[in-house]
Amino acid sequence: MSTKRVVLIKQVVFQFVMLIFALLLIECAPKSSQSLDGSGKLTGNISMSGAFALYPIAVLWSEDFKAIHPNVRFNISAGGAGKGIADVLTNMVDIGLVSRDLHNQENEKGAYPIHVAKDAVIGTINSAHPNFKLIAERGLTQQELIDIFVTQRYKRWNDIDDRFVAQPIEVYTRSDAAGAAETWAKFLGVNQEDLRGVGIFGDPGIAQAIKERPLSIGFNNINYLFDLKSKKPSDGLAVIPIDINKNGRIDQAESFYDTLPDLTEAVADNRYPAPPARDLTFVVAREHQDTLLTNAFIRFVLEEKQQGYLLENGYVPLNKDAIQRELQKLATR
Repeated sequence: MSTKRVVLIKQVVFQFVMLIFALLLIECAPKSSQSLDGSGKLTGNISMSGAFALYPIAVLWSEDFKAIHPNVRFNISAGGAGKGIADVLTNMVDIGLVSRDLHNQENEKGAYPIHVAKDAVIGTINSAHPNFKLIAERGLTQQELIDIFVTQRYKRWNDIDDRFVAQPIEVYTRSDAAGAAETWAKFLGVNQEDLRGVGIFGDPGIAQAIKERPLSIGFNNINYLFDLKSKKPSDGLAVIPIDINKNGRIDQAESFYDTLPDLTEAVADNRYPAPPARDLTFVVAREHQDTLLTNAFIRFVLEEKQQGYLLENGYVPLNKDAIQRELQKLATR
């Protein structure tokens, strides 16, 4: 083989190795490209994934941010809080959308939470349930819910109350690693994997399953249970009130489920128990080096105007003290 040919082969091999190295660097780099353009406007990409609870408002916030910074592009997907945590910790996205408390091992791996709103998980039944009115009047206690979703001591509706129909209880839970399921389980004193029932993927999926089965029961985030236009529960769905004081009826102090504003006000005032009320969180990686654009977006989300229209979209805004705490956390990230 000629010397010229050997040199040519070495050059090709070297170029191939460098190409592979460059691709690896791109793959391992943060999934964002962030800078300022010539006019001082932000430019670049922000990727987010995670909780179905946060997905709708994250999309709205991104649209408002793009109106100010049109050269910023967003890639937002919903797949459950567990996916959001995994994606941000493996540097697949810039922001994980999370609707549950972080686990110790997630904190140890560098997950850094910034709370951006509050909402709640609500027990859900089909509005065509034969005992819909009676359930609305008496509610279900925490223990009764435990005996439906965890111990399954109650197999038929009349096992709960002999005034209910003698029909099987059709229980639905989440099949994905979901903040809603973990929060509901925490309210019942267990972990998500302890919940019993037919597993359904995603908040829209479990809502649709309950709509199709009159004898079913499950749970949903507020903004998948209520219609944002009418401020009433969506067609085919109804709320299960929680009998907090366990007296067998929903008293006036416990009655705040008729409209979306009533419920979000109860969450804000801590009249609805927490859990299943909870914080909604943007999670970023503590060691993420490219923070200019993501920090700007998170600060934008915490502005009074953006917090101001959370209520109309089924969320509870942070108060001023909470906003200042989260901004301080962001500044010291």
